[in-house]
Amino acid sequence: MLELFKHLIHLDKDSFQWIFDNYRTSIYIILFCIIFIETGLVIMPFLPGDSLLFTAGLFARLGYFNIAYLIFILFIAAIVGDNVNYWLGRKIGLKVLHLKFRSKNLVKQEYLDKTHAFFERYGTKTIIMARFVPIVRTFSPFVAGIAEMNYRKFLSFDLFGGALWISSLTFAGYFLGHFEWIQKHIDLVAIGIIIISVLPIIVGIVKARIAKK
Repeated sequence: MLELFKHLIHLDKDSFQWIFDNYRTSIYIILFCIIFIETGLVIMPFLPGDSLLFTAGLFARLGYFNIAYLIFILFIAAIVGDNVNYWLGRKIGLKVLHLKFRSKNLVKQEYLDKTHAFFERYGTKTIIMARFVPIVRTFSPFVAGIAEMNYRKFLSFDLFGGALWISSLTFAGYFLGHFEWIQKHIDLVAIGIIIISVLPIIVGIVKARIAKK
């Protein structure tokens, strides 16, 4: 199990090959669990979601997976994970935030009200865009739950965002997987995907600092 965890954290072509050699068709279950845990458990934001999807698509191109079956399984994992995270935030997160310390709430009600208003106004964009940003996509549904974002609205845009995230990155790996350079440098490609994914956060921070000045 420790060896499996090590290969999952340092996911590259050799690690993926090791997982497939040792687990064969059970790898579908493993991939499902990774995507579910990354999106469903707010304490596990460090799993390699983006690079995993791209690499899985590449291996589907090489004949290791059925691409349709793969995308369906990963899509279900992403949606179930986000919904678990949303309800954790709504049922447990709110209770924690309403705990009192010295007769005062840990978080002021006005902050919760502002968060709720934000997600009602901008939450749809946040839910979709967060899918493509590591760490943020783990916390986004949890915060949406704490903010008590309308569940029907959350679910509809979560379905769209999940489908877009899973299909785009998996198909990218599938259609680019026949290039020899990409097959030999999947680790560099994975790093590139991570950089592109966090770029919106960096741009946002830079813009905020410029605006302050």
